[in-house]
Formats: sequence, C-alpha cells, structure tokens
Amino acid sequence: MIFEQFYLDCLSQASYLIGDETTNKAVVVDPRRDTEIYLESAEQHGLSVELIVETHFHADFLSGHLELAEATGATIAFGEAGRTEFETRALHDGERIGLGEVLLVVLATPGHTPESISIVVYEHTDDDIPFGVLTGDTLFVGDVGRPDLLASLGYTAEQLAEKLYDSLHDKLLTLPDATRVYPAHGAGSACGKQLSTATVSTIGEQRRTNYALAVPDRRSFIDAVTEGQPSAPGYFVFDATLNRKVRPLLHESEAPSVLTYGDLMAAADDGAVLLDTRDAAEYAKGHLRNSINVGLGGRFAEYAGSIADPDRAIALICDPGTEAEAKVRLGRIGYDNVLGHLDDAVQAMTEHPEVVDVSSRLTTSEFEQARRAGELQVIDIRNPGETARGTIPGAVTVPLATLRERVGELDPGVPTVVCCSGGYRSSVAASLLELRGFTDVSDLLGGYDGWVTMV
Repeated sequence: MIFEQFYLDCLSQASYLIGDETTNKAVVVDPRRDTEIYLESAEQHGLSVELIVETHFHADFLSGHLELAEATGATIAFGEAGRTEFETRALHDGERIGLGEVLLVVLATPGHTPESISIVVYEHTDDDIPFGVLTGDTLFVGDVGRPDLLASLGYTAEQLAEKLYDSLHDKLLTLPDATRVYPAHGAGSACGKQLSTATVSTIGEQRRTNYALAVPDRRSFIDAVTEGQPSAPGYFVFDATLNRKVRPLLHESEAPSVLTYGDLMAAADDGAVLLDTRDAAEYAKGHLRNSINVGLGGRFAEYAGSIADPDRAIALICDPGTEAEAKVRLGRIGYDNVLGHLDDAVQAMTEHPEVVDVSSRLTTSEFEQARRAGELQVIDIRNPGETARGTIPGAVTVPLATLRERVGELDPGVPTVVCCSGGYRSSVAASLLELRGFTDVSDLLGGYDGWVTMV
C-alpha cells in the first residue's frame, strides 16, 4: 500500500492519497484545489487516480475534486446524503471499495455535516485490524467536528450534535484501539476548538485523551461541543455552498496579470479590495491608502476571507515574486476574482507619496502609557477560546471573523488599539478599521501574550 498525507499548514488541512501497488489504482481523499501535488505523487509511484472521495462538503476551503477529476478522469464520490450539481458516485454506509490488496470501507458519520463519511483503510483485505481511518471533520486529534456551521442551512447545532454523538460512539469508537486516526484538520482550524498540532493519532489514544469523548452522556456532549467554538470566517458558507456546484477550475500555474498604478486606482474606484500581502512591519512603514494588510506569512487565505466579500474583486500589492502564491492561496478558498498585482509597489508609493500612509504600532510599554494618559478603546480580536483565558481590562472582544459586521458597535473617533495573541491578526484588523474611517488606530506589538508577560 502507498499511503500519503499532504498537510497544508496555512489552512491546517490534510488530504490523502491511498494506492495499491498490485493494481496501481489510487484514491485521493479531500483534495485541495491546487492538485499538482497529487498528480506528481501518483506519477512517482506509478499510480492511476481512479476515485476522488470527499468526506463532506468542506466549509473552510474550496475542494479540488473538479480540478483533479479534469486532470485524471477519476470519479468524484460523496456520502449518499450529498447532493451536487455535477455527476458523483454515492457512497453508502458499509460499502467496500477494493483497490486490489487494499480495501476501503465507508462509514456514514454525520454530525459535523449531514453527509459526512469516514473511510476505514485496510492494507490487506483479510486484515482484522485496520491500518487507519480517515475521519474527515468527524473526529480530530484532541477534538471533534463542530456541529454549528450548518445551523444557518436548515439544521440546528443541537440536531447535528446528536448525530455526531452517535457517529462517534456507534461507528468510530467501535474500531480497534490500534487503528490510526487521520483527520482532515489540525490545530489552527476554525472547524473545532481544541485541535492538536499532531496530524495522526489512534482510536485508543483519542478514547483516553479527547475531551469530547470523555463526557459522561449525550446531553453533556452536546453542551461541550456547542460552547466556546471559534467564530467562523465569513467565507465558510460561501465555500460550503460552492463545493456542491459546477464552477470554474483553478489554473495554479497561471500568474495574475500585471497592473499599473493607474489600473490599481481604477480598480479601487470600481470597488475592488486593495489587498497588501506584505509583512505587517513593512506595511506599517508605508502603504497605499485604503489598502488592507493580510500578510502571506500567516494564515493568509483564512483572514483574507474574513475581511473581504467573495463577490468583490481583489487587486494585489505584493513583494516581487509572491503574486502567484497569493493568487493560489486565495483560490484555495474560492476567491478567484483577482484582477492582478501592482507592478512595483515601492515605485508606486515613491511616485505618489500623497496616497501613502504609515501605521501606528505600539510596544507594550507605549500601550500602557497610552492607557494611563486618557480614553482608549481596546479591541481584542481573538476567538472566544482565547479570550476565556484572560483579556486586557476594559477591552472589547470582537473576533476578527465578525469585525466587519460589528464595526458599528465601535467608536471611530476614539483612539483605538487592536490586540490579538501575537500581532499578526491585529495588523489585519487595524488596517480594516482604518479603511472604515477610524482616525487614530494602532495595533499592539506582541499582542496579548506580550502584554501578559510585561504586566
């Protein structure tokens, strides 16, 4: 058996290739949209990708099933409850998929979503203990899938939590303890609240250590998995919906077009988002007015999707040579309307200093001086699980994923300081507030973690 896990750190997303060396048949599970890595692996191992399995309709990224099917001719498959605009194979509970020596068994495991499935992998058809189970978003290392993301699409969080409890206890926890657990996400994903940095575990380890599996009864489980979840970025519903539809394919090798300064300003006048992907420190030294900073060095796509509507065009301001990466990473969440990138950002700012702004960034000592000096609006943009561990006294908690919708609750005329855990997200938020008319806004260097260390 060939078994590969492909882990994408910037989205905390895992996908898998499973191949049978006796028949050269392969299956890819939960592919991301830039699919060249699967094609390269299949070619390296002499495999033919014949089936593409999605464990559910993902909300946090746009899946690559259409791209991979176009490249390979493979069939796309979902759990039988999944309904799509394109042709798919329905996978039924208990269905056996033989690749040769390698055997896959489908388990219907609804709860995170109604159509969720898990895939049990046997290295040999007559093995008593599975090699592993691909659990999608049903079971993570250290957590379980959140049941509230589809509450706005016809299901309540409690209804899905009930299904999730049954899927875990009646299906996954009946597997032998030695069965490896391969989830679709790890730490940092908004699909759960206590995901581990580990990308593989076992059923036995999860039985012993996973908080959600240790609760004593169904009611306690429902309460545990519906409370304290991170705020979902605004693009989640967009992606969950688009993953069901026929849509244009991503061509990952095509770089975005080059824009002149005039092109960029015309795009801005037409409503495009000016997305500056440089490091926050560089952005603070000088940036084009009305641009928003989401650095490529972090969870770029997730936070770009938190501050920009999917139906708005995007014009990129990048470090030279990074524009193609920015385009692909936006494409991973379905943000395909990238008009292009500014030809030379430094030259444009040099030639047009009248539209260049600098950003205020405060050290912890400067922040404390400002707090003592007078009225200050402190906005903590961390998620509920983070702020539960403590906040700066007097801070208003507004998770970054909800900031666009809640700007009206804040006072743009009061000196404002934004903080997150370490400083990356606060630059995103501060630039958004500047765009929304806040006249005196800073972000806190080192974030809440740095402040706690100082005080």
